[in-house]
Amino acid sequence: MKESEITYHFNSISQLMKHAGHPPPLHPLVALIDYGKTPFEVLKKGEKIILDFYKVSFKKSFKGRVRYGQRYYDFDEGGLAFLKPNQVVFTPDDGSNYEGYAFYFHPDFIRHYPLGRAINRYGFFSYAVDEALFLSAKEKEIISHLFYAIQSELDTNIDAFSQDVLVSQIEVLLNYSLRFYNRQFLTRKTVNHDIISSLDNVLTQYFEKSQGQQTGLPSVQYISLQLNVSARYLSDMLRSLTGQTTQQYIQQAVIERSKDLLSTSSLSIAEIAYQLGFEHPQSFSKLFKSKTNLSPLAFRATFN
Repeated sequence: MKESEITYHFNSISQLMKHAGHPPPLHPLVALIDYGKTPFEVLKKGEKIILDFYKVSFKKSFKGRVRYGQRYYDFDEGGLAFLKPNQVVFTPDDGSNYEGYAFYFHPDFIRHYPLGRAINRYGFFSYAVDEALFLSAKEKEIISHLFYAIQSELDTNIDAFSQDVLVSQIEVLLNYSLRFYNRQFLTRKTVNHDIISSLDNVLTQYFEKSQGQQTGLPSVQYISLQLNVSARYLSDMLRSLTGQTTQQYIQQAVIERSKDLLSTSSLSIAEIAYQLGFEHPQSFSKLFKSKTNLSPLAFRATFN
């Protein structure tokens, strides 16, 4: 097997620390690494890792490129990037990428807490690395304090309250990240509106070429692939700016296209449904009525 094809799968944080030549973490299910104080080279250039636990990377000021899959991300501004369990990640091409902090926590650590049931609420764990959270100076200061508090708790002797305190600190970190992402969606409106414009173009082309007849209704996965963004990031961004998820946005586009066909063509309801990508005309009629309070036939009648 070539070096570039080697994949290391770490089941535990202790296993990761041992592989990197470091002593076991102070808590077996949680670890915080300060790259400025602790050299932490796990793998050789081009190798891949899979972690069975969460990772939050915090870069205060950092220049370099990190590779996720076939894509690179220039982390010049500093900020936060998130990784959920079982994602494949390439090691950095440049050792200088190991700056800042890395925080690891295992799903078992939060499993019996409300956070364990709500972790999927934090969609940024499913974002691509080039959809990382960029932080303002004030936001970096807040995150720095949170990491310091976590480190202080980890340095304290473990007692009956340690896990409760650490889980609450993780939740605060994630809630601040959620707030800062919402700010990023709003402050980067130009970039995000370009994505929305591209989304509209993708949908227009899809309908004009009648792709629905071959491939069905446009899916969230298809749209995100065409736009080169992760499905979760796209949905969260749209919800922040338009109040709709990607699925809702697609449905609205389908309804608008169907209105055009109903009002300007002589196609039957079934022909319109199939052209849009519905498997059954009844499904089209049900969706149309739920969105307009009119059946397709009743809507068409208003133009006669």
